[in-house]
Amino acid sequence: MPGSDHDRDLARAFDAQAAAFERAKVQRDAQSLSRFVAFAAVPRGGRVLDAGCGPGLVAEAFLEAGCDVLGVDLSAEMVRRARARCARFGERARFELGSLFELDPGAPLDAALSRNVLHHLEDPGGFVARQAALVRPGGAVLAFDLSGDPDPAGQAWSQGIERDRDRTHVRTLTPGELVDLLVRAGLEDVRVAEEHLVLDYDEWFDRGTPGAPKEEVWARLIAGKARGFVPSARAGGGVDIRVTRTMVRGMKPG
Repeated sequence: MPGSDHDRDLARAFDAQAAAFERAKVQRDAQSLSRFVAFAAVPRGGRVLDAGCGPGLVAEAFLEAGCDVLGVDLSAEMVRRARARCARFGERARFELGSLFELDPGAPLDAALSRNVLHHLEDPGGFVARQAALVRPGGAVLAFDLSGDPDPAGQAWSQGIERDRDRTHVRTLTPGELVDLLVRAGLEDVRVAEEHLVLDYDEWFDRGTPGAPKEEVWARLIAGKARGFVPSARAGGGVDIRVTRTMVRGMKPG
């Protein structure tokens, strides 16, 4: 098992929600995955680290694009699912249970990436710095994550919703903060892109690890909005949340 209390909480939470996570429409979205692969611009044959690989959805997209992938995750159930999903790629796909900080990838990597991971971390800066250390000179480090609101009031409201839906949520970073992480890790030529997606509140909440009753969170949700997190009631019932995600990419000097 991972070492810190927070790591153990993450492992338990994602073991429990792995099946629902893997089925979720927003996680499986083929267009979004294709945009991430194109944004990463890793050449065919490149060696990619997928940190926080989950059930292998991102790894599968990069494998299909001709990359070799090493995935790592704290959740044993996620690693099991990733291995099963990507078994057809043979030795080009490898998945390890454990922490990025304990991983020995062997030769330097051409790229290290994460999707929907940083908002679960107590030290996202250390995580990105570790990715950068594992990448060869001239390689890329990428993050694809939720996009926080630079306005403090909007950020506080949306973060309260996020944490009450999922106790493992730490903090959503703003686009500027995501860029800053890469710059502080010594990366250059930093690029940014955004995408928008729509969450169904019921599906989204039900696959989380809630810290408050669903009806209570719903009432607070429909009473506010923030940049990157905008709820709207559907005519036939239910609530959609229009969410912004940010992709950032930086290159290691050399």
